[in-house]
Amino acid sequence: MNTQSLISQRNAPPKAPQLYARASSDYAEKLAATKVLLRHAAEHAKARGQVVQASSLGAEDVVITHLIDALALEIPVFVLETGALHHETLALLERTQARATACAPVHVYRPSVESVVHFIRDHGQDAMYRGIELRKACCNIRKMEPLARALAGKSGWITGLRREQSSARADVPAIDASEVQAKGLTKFNPLADWTWGDVWHYIASEDVDYNPLHDKFYPSIGCAPCTRAISAGEDFRAGRWWWESEAAKECGLHVSPAGPPQGADSPLGGSERSERGGSSSQEITGTET
Repeated sequence: MNTQSLISQRNAPPKAPQLYARASSDYAEKLAATKVLLRHAAEHAKARGQVVQASSLGAEDVVITHLIDALALEIPVFVLETGALHHETLALLERTQARATACAPVHVYRPSVESVVHFIRDHGQDAMYRGIELRKACCNIRKMEPLARALAGKSGWITGLRREQSSARADVPAIDASEVQAKGLTKFNPLADWTWGDVWHYIASEDVDYNPLHDKFYPSIGCAPCTRAISAGEDFRAGRWWWESEAAKECGLHVSPAGPPQGADSPLGGSERSERGGSSSQEITGTET
């Protein structure tokens, strides 16, 4: 390696693992509990029907997919390819598909081309910036309808939701039974009590492939028109739908019409794992599915 290359390496900005990887004091306990919960989800699938992982290819989701592969669990993964993802996300999707195992194949769901074309024709490419109803209509076409197809006939799904991500997710249980009666779906949130530092500690220690946008201060990554980098001191969700009020910043994937999530009996004891690790609006704290 020549001198110029060494100088360039020294001057290169730090990568996301260098910035964020800080395991909490009970990280080993959390990791063990997460493995128990994922195995429980696999057993749930055998008894009640297929369970799938919903992956946005964000930091939390690549951790879960890596764990599913490491534990050799029969849990397929699905990704919603909205037609508006960043090039970096699409490249990671290709790499993830190439590494997929027979136990955990990666399925891609896309929106109806006709619906997308009609929406753009009627409202324009930038409709989401003109009001929350138009933005949600776009999310419905590009995310919610494909999600319904992805979950059709399933008994449960696994997400990367964490309590630290936002005030709206502060009560996320490890096992959410709020949709069992209406939709027959149990939601498993194996990283519910992980911190952002825990997530990146796992990525760093296991050398997990991740979206390079995280290196550019994109903690929460969705569709390209609705995601921007954030500045130091901003809440991690400041980069999502930044023109809307904080309370509106959900696309609908994880909003329950019945109210707050309901914890179900957990293999970890009680209704869910105990809550660990607080959140802070002054620290980047995670991505969403």
